[in-house]
Amino acid sequence: MQLLCHLGRQKRRFAGVASLLALWLMGWATVWAAAPAPAGTTLQDKLLAEVAQWVQQTQQLTPDQFGFVPIDARVQVQSCDRALAMDLPFASRETVRVRCLGNPNWQMYVRLALKPGNAGAALPSASAPAASSPVANASASANANVNPTMRKVVVAKQLLRAGTVLSAGMLQETEMPAAGLDPQVVGAAKDLENGEMVREIPAGMPLRSHDVRRAVLVKQGQAVVLTIGQSSGFAITARVEALQDGRMGEQIRLKNPDSGRLLSGVVTGPNAARGL
Repeated sequence: MQLLCHLGRQKRRFAGVASLLALWLMGWATVWAAAPAPAGTTLQDKLLAEVAQWVQQTQQLTPDQFGFVPIDARVQVQSCDRALAMDLPFASRETVRVRCLGNPNWQMYVRLALKPGNAGAALPSASAPAASSPVANASASANANVNPTMRKVVVAKQLLRAGTVLSAGMLQETEMPAAGLDPQVVGAAKDLENGEMVREIPAGMPLRSHDVRRAVLVKQGQAVVLTIGQSSGFAITARVEALQDGRMGEQIRLKNPDSGRLLSGVVTGPNAARGL
């Protein structure tokens, strides 16, 4: 009987401890739920705030001296499980490369927009020491007033993954200082249309000739629109079948599915060819 009473007291004691523990956990849950993330803050806002802080620390600029070129709405800013890495990959020093070296691994480019009164000044290098002598100061001032030689380049308007077939809407022509640019950068968007990416290129990065190859625009077994007689002032179109793959400008063999007649044509676009 004494053993049963002792067990009953122990059970009531454990029940009391469990009740106190449950109340303590509920209190912590209430405190956590009462501290939500600031309303209206997005990953893009957080990224730009970190870039702005980095620019102020490394480029000796104040917040009223610069802003940011709007990021393309199609570019999705991702989170990062560690501090972002930033640097200046181009000679212009107006493009900041932001990288996540953790998970997921990604990079993107953010363009600075200098406010009026600062647009003509070259941004100082983060690694260059400040000039202390009058001669060095005069040289730096003269260099800042010299307009750099600009070069037309084609940049990606969105993230371009390997295998993407390029169209005009994915590309943008702009100008960048020629100093420091890769000699293989492409200067005209039309030279890249219907090309296929061979590697991933982030938005805002100039495209080089070896980043793109001619894409397969016609695939064996697919229906192709064949245009005949266009150079003679009239045009006849017919749907034929491709007997082989073809890239822009290549001659391929075709077949009329109704008559079985074999034809030849030159690829002029996606699933399109010109008769010979």
